[in-house]
Amino acid sequence: MEAEARYTYVGAAVIVLIAALVISVVWLQRAGSARNYTYYTIYFEKQALDGLQVGGDVDTRGIKVGRVEDYALVGAKVNRVRVTIRVDRRTPVRTNTVAAITRNFVTGIAQINLITPEPPGPPLETAPEGEPYPVIAEGRNDLEEIAGRVNELSNLASEVLNKLNRTLSAENRLRLGQTLYNLAQLTEALNARMSAFDSALKNVSAASNSFRQASERIAASTERATAHLDDALNDAQRTLAEAQRTAADAGQAVAVIQTEMTSIARRIDHTATGIDDQLATTVVDLRASIDSVARALERLQDPRAALLGPGKAQLGPGEK
Repeated sequence: MEAEARYTYVGAAVIVLIAALVISVVWLQRAGSARNYTYYTIYFEKQALDGLQVGGDVDTRGIKVGRVEDYALVGAKVNRVRVTIRVDRRTPVRTNTVAAITRNFVTGIAQINLITPEPPGPPLETAPEGEPYPVIAEGRNDLEEIAGRVNELSNLASEVLNKLNRTLSAENRLRLGQTLYNLAQLTEALNARMSAFDSALKNVSAASNSFRQASERIAASTERATAHLDDALNDAQRTLAEAQRTAADAGQAVAVIQTEMTSIARRIDHTATGIDDQLATTVVDLRASIDSVARALERLQDPRAALLGPGKAQLGPGEK
């Protein structure tokens, strides 16, 4: 019993020592890792992460500088993936460094490539608020974009081929054959009528020559008519000038006539005024004579009164 008890104690001691050794190795490894590596966070939204695994490589200019520690979907955004990486402390990670996904086209295994453009910015050391590690911005992979464009082109070509297949169905091929046959018949008919077309072209050419000659004759006639019209216009201008001079002379004659008429009117007014005065005097004298004759006639109607004087009956009030 004592031997079995000693073996139990020895086994327990050995297990404890092995566990302590393992814990020490793990602790030392983690401590060494913490001293030799820097952790960063990357948020991917635009790039696909198929083929990316925990432990995947992190490269810079083709050199492995770290590994992928963890990745998980972000709850706030469905298309956003948070990836945690650790990078050798000697790796120059700057504020303008970006992360892009590259893949091996044979194995399909993805890795993260850190790209720092020129000129490099200051070192990336500060973690944003609410983040445990500094955040590296997401970049883009030109090869991925080219592959995406190639995929789009292949999809477009496939769609075009499908539409072409649907277009070139049996019925459409039959109609296309009929169309080609009709075109052949039309071509033969056109070839048969080329002679008539040539003669028509000759007629058109002759007609165009006749039209050109007629145009030349019309142009010559137009020039002659223009010359005659210019002469007529010159004659009209001379006639108009003479008419203007005649009108000016007539205006002067009218002015003289108006002056003479004004003088004559004044003399007539003066003569009429004298005649009116003489007529007025004559009328007054004539009226006086008429009154005298009337009184004489009244007296002659009663000779007695004229010789002896008026009777009592003829006397007025107060007369004797």
